[in-house]
Amino acid sequence: MLTWLRSLPRDTRDTLFLLGVIAWVVLPQVPQLPWWCSALTAALLLWRGVLAVRNAPLPGTRWVLALLAATVAATFISHRTVLGRDAGVTLIVVLLALKTLELRARRDAFVVFFLGFFTMLTNFFNSQSLLTAAAMLVGLLGLLTALVNAHMPVGKPPLAYAARTAGTMALLGAPIMVVLFMLFPRLAPLWGIPSDGMTGRSGLSSTMQPGTVAQLALDDSIAMRVKFEGGVPPAAELYFRGPVLSQFDGREWRPLMQRMAAYSAALLPPTDLQPIGEPVRYTVTLEPNNRPWLLVMDAAVSPPTGPGVDAFSGGELQWISPRPVTDLLRYTVTSAVDYRAGAGGRPPPPQYRELPASYNPRTQALAAELMRSVPGGPANKPALVQAALERLRTGGYTYTLEPGVYGDHTADEFWFDRKQGFCEHIASAFAVLMRGMDIPARIVTGYQGGELNAVDGWWTLRNSDAHAWTEVWLAGRGWVRVDPTSMVAPSRTGSLQRLRPPQNAFTTALGNVSPGALAQLRQAWEAVNNRWNQWVLNYTQSKQLDLLRNLGFESPSWQDLSYVLIGIVVLVALAGAAWAQWERSRQDPWLRLLARVRHKLVDAGVQLPASAGPRQMAQAVTNRFGAEGAALADWLLRLEAQRYAPRAPVPLPSLQRELNRLSWPAFR
Repeated sequence: MLTWLRSLPRDTRDTLFLLGVIAWVVLPQVPQLPWWCSALTAALLLWRGVLAVRNAPLPGTRWVLALLAATVAATFISHRTVLGRDAGVTLIVVLLALKTLELRARRDAFVVFFLGFFTMLTNFFNSQSLLTAAAMLVGLLGLLTALVNAHMPVGKPPLAYAARTAGTMALLGAPIMVVLFMLFPRLAPLWGIPSDGMTGRSGLSSTMQPGTVAQLALDDSIAMRVKFEGGVPPAAELYFRGPVLSQFDGREWRPLMQRMAAYSAALLPPTDLQPIGEPVRYTVTLEPNNRPWLLVMDAAVSPPTGPGVDAFSGGELQWISPRPVTDLLRYTVTSAVDYRAGAGGRPPPPQYRELPASYNPRTQALAAELMRSVPGGPANKPALVQAALERLRTGGYTYTLEPGVYGDHTADEFWFDRKQGFCEHIASAFAVLMRGMDIPARIVTGYQGGELNAVDGWWTLRNSDAHAWTEVWLAGRGWVRVDPTSMVAPSRTGSLQRLRPPQNAFTTALGNVSPGALAQLRQAWEAVNNRWNQWVLNYTQSKQLDLLRNLGFESPSWQDLSYVLIGIVVLVALAGAAWAQWERSRQDPWLRLLARVRHKLVDAGVQLPASAGPRQMAQAVTNRFGAEGAALADWLLRLEAQRYAPRAPVPLPSLQRELNRLSWPAFR
């Protein structure tokens, strides 16, 4: 294959390389692009590659215009607009592929290069992950290599040489980019990736039907990371609170307030939170989920705080952001592991006891039976709760991800027919039974447990850790967490054993060969990815100002960042000028010009000793290139005359300018 590629003409080889780089840049966009866009782009790149290999003529302008018109029409049909981010990315990808059909001159190539750079940046609209950054770094080096190659208009220079030059350019530019990244003031909304990149992504929902949390649990992606300061609470206490659902219509649980924007502590029952014992302080890095809830461990004693965090109480011990979380969000929270909530006030309003009359009649009958059989009857609420939990523990109920499709009477089916379900089936049936016994009850959804990453010390919670539990209100104790799933499957909340979806063939084989290898590899990768999230994606203006404080600024501002950045730029410029002056003073300009020519000749394959003078170089050029190198040989002789003739015929600056315009012999 390599031999075949080397045998191709220079233009064909360069075109195929550029097409391969474009395909690499576009590939990460495929999941977000309309299917026709991906198919059309692949077809256009393949078509252009075939034309290059066959040395066939490129299609005419009519073809290109027809394809362009079809692209605009298809974009409008897919996105209902040709403006905006998604439609714009679709258009730019196809335009890049279409432009390759006009790749005739160097000017066309430069247009393709810069369209490629722009397309590469659009990948970060959808993901700023470490994998995306690594893939785009490869794409950047590929585009730079093609750009360097285009500036070598003659001969057939090896791609490795162009790649080395591109890599050198990237390395030289890296310190500048690091300084700009660290010090360029981040002024919202000018700084950052458009936040609509999370469209379509979801986590916990504002409603719950039996089966919805089980679907989320099949997703093993990371939902949040937690770092505790000091001791870590017991695994059975790691409950991270999300939406609280208190209205039930027989099939679906919903929050008391239907509109998320209407959440207000003044509109919901007051929560009298009384922390017991020493609170726990921790930091949460919440992954984008397009939802407004700020997940906190029960129960946060103060609002979550952090750069860009605007939190307000949603009542029912919830904390909510005014906007959906569409970017990585980091905040610090202090929570009470042991607490009382709502114990000092009056009983909750009747909404927490309401049940639709036409649903779950057998569960209603079970509630009446328990109230008759428990000592103390309906007044002994704690005993009624324990009786329901005992029924779960001893009644042959099982915990499963695949309980089948439930009908209209979900609680009845769970208690009497199926006797199996995931956490939301169990929590919903338990809450219905509690309300049937006139005990205020509500559903809480969130995450429970997690996994400690031994590499970096962060706890990782995945969507597979999604959980639903209940809270009941008892006189004198307030709202009490009751997790009925722990009665059916104690390992779910105790030793944190999860029901996992089937693994693919690779992970299964790796796990069979080395049971711990897969977990160690994943922990190592997630630790690296977490570092990327903390130090790159979450590098906010507050961290910039902290950097200035470490440098001695007492009350730094974004203006100070600008002054420091300008100062560094000026110092680097002065250092560069001083180095250039020093370099000029220590080396003769004539020798430097001769060394430049020798270096290019050696790269062209001309064997020259280090002591070769202009006349010896001219002879070597004539022997190697013949008439094709006559102009260069003549220039070398005139360079010799400039130094050694009694009167220099041509000034050295003129020879320098002439060398820049000189057409070099072909590399071969």
